[in-house]
Amino acid sequence: MGKSNMSAQLWSDEPTRLDLLSFDAVAKTVVQAVLDDALDPVTVGVSGAWGSGKTTVLRLIEDELAPKPPATDTTILVISTDPWRYDPGVGAKETLIGEVLSAVAAELAKKEQPEGRISRARTMLTKLRQRVDWAKALQVAAKTSLTLQLPSVDDLTSLINTEPSNDDADAGDPPSRGLGEFRSEFRTLMESAELSHLRRVVVLVDDLDRCLPDTVVDTLETIRLFLAVPKMAFVVAADEHRVADALRARFPDPGSGQQAAQERYFEEPASLYLHKIVQTTVPLPTLSRFDTEAFLVLLQLSQRLTVEELTPYIEACVHLRLEKGLLDDLAEAVNGNDIFAEMAFASRMTPILYEKLQGSPRRIKRFLNDLRVRQSVAGHRGIELEPDIVAKLMVLEKLLPNAFATVLGWLARGELRPRMAKLETTAGRPAPEPPIAADPDPDDAASPEQQPTPDEGESEPVAFDDDLIRWAKLPPDLGPVDLAPYLYLAAAFTGEQLLDAGLPGRLRDIAANLLSSVRFDQRRVTEADITALGEDDAASLVEYLGRAGRDRPTEQTAAVRSLVRITTAYPASAERATRLLQSIPARELQPATILVLPSAVPVFRGVLEHWKSHVPAGQDQIGRTLDHALGTGSSR
Repeated sequence: MGKSNMSAQLWSDEPTRLDLLSFDAVAKTVVQAVLDDALDPVTVGVSGAWGSGKTTVLRLIEDELAPKPPATDTTILVISTDPWRYDPGVGAKETLIGEVLSAVAAELAKKEQPEGRISRARTMLTKLRQRVDWAKALQVAAKTSLTLQLPSVDDLTSLINTEPSNDDADAGDPPSRGLGEFRSEFRTLMESAELSHLRRVVVLVDDLDRCLPDTVVDTLETIRLFLAVPKMAFVVAADEHRVADALRARFPDPGSGQQAAQERYFEEPASLYLHKIVQTTVPLPTLSRFDTEAFLVLLQLSQRLTVEELTPYIEACVHLRLEKGLLDDLAEAVNGNDIFAEMAFASRMTPILYEKLQGSPRRIKRFLNDLRVRQSVAGHRGIELEPDIVAKLMVLEKLLPNAFATVLGWLARGELRPRMAKLETTAGRPAPEPPIAADPDPDDAASPEQQPTPDEGESEPVAFDDDLIRWAKLPPDLGPVDLAPYLYLAAAFTGEQLLDAGLPGRLRDIAANLLSSVRFDQRRVTEADITALGEDDAASLVEYLGRAGRDRPTEQTAAVRSLVRITTAYPASAERATRLLQSIPARELQPATILVLPSAVPVFRGVLEHWKSHVPAGQDQIGRTLDHALGTGSSR
């Protein structure tokens, strides 16, 4: 996937009415249930884990219930509610009932009455609202008695009845106090002539599984005890297991696990309570592998195509799913846009995202958003990596944290390049071909003793777990890529400190200054500091700096300059420094790196000659710089 295909735009986590997951099948099944006259009243559950798309399904249900031309005399009134957002000072019962009564009042307002006449339905509605007001008053009284405070002005204002009194009927009735007899009066209201045009009142309840146990119980009790009358239907979107967990706080299991084992169809009280209220539950399926790949493709396309342009791709995915086809045929199914980049990205990412994100649309969106953010931050810091490489590294960082820590450890110890090379070889990727020198001179070839030995000095034997090997199999190949800048950035985001456990603490500050990109920091390490190191510490620094120069191209020149300083003070370390310098791939040499090596010193001249013999064809600038450093003056 090329850079041009990765915009900085993020995907919204808000529910959508654009069905990218073929959830219309679930929505239509629920609609059939709520409109079934044999199930009146009815409560249907839509169950799925957080982030599985339940709210999107509710919106699809609402669209499915919307009036379709030609219009008829019967109406379906849809009410959306979210108990998670209820004011805890009012109470779930009163809030839910109030929302239903407000929606019915708005429906009644559409029916004009003769001037001065108040309908029987409006009178009944007023009485029902009075009951809710009195229920609120009891809650305010209980709250203020506990806090030893007088009711606030807002509390008192909320209890004022704003409905006109009824002068035509029931004028002598006492005020309707409390929720007693609410259900019978509500049933009378729903059966009134003024509401005869209503076929169903469908209440869509969202996010119940996010509520505290008391709110869960109060909401379900309100549905069952007060609002479940003919013409009423409820759709409760929630994770059934989380709702049951909340119910256990109110209805604990008095039995034991032994009872469950003895009774084949044993159900705990919490489940029995839930099934008493919810007649049937439609489970929301997790995404299959096909669904995951299709979702990835459609999400990407949604950011560069209009809804009209995207719709044929959505329909083609539905057709391919029904026909058990391959998503590879999507481009042929829709004649128009070039979608190769989106298809390639989805194909690469689907295997690992399907397994690690557990078929959750929200987690997939979040991963893609994290990818976009990381790509943007890296770009602004001068880290230029292709989006598919960043995506592969993000899989490691976000989904395989233990493996990510392992790779950061390689970076900290200066073992990143050889370990990554071995990992990719273990994963079945072809080992990188050795560089081919342009016009090689047989007499100039390095002897076996001069060949780089990247495995020397590694802190532990190489062993890779299954997650790392599987991750390495993901395209693209990371062998020739400098991953260090990105890994440093990722470590900074996660708060990881990249400390080489093999480097003594007393040497870490010196090493950090020597590798700094700021020359002032490098000069803070004086010649006296280097002389005071001692042979053992000098050898440790040479090992560390040599691996840094090999594995971190951005620190290459500073590392080589520091190696020259240390080997000048400690000639015994020159042989090891030479081997490490030769392990730097010639194709990755920086011109400044070549020029800091003094060619007059035999060991360093040998390194320059080794690099020259391994310069790949086409790397003219590196070749010319080496010729200049060696004083050969030959052109390449």
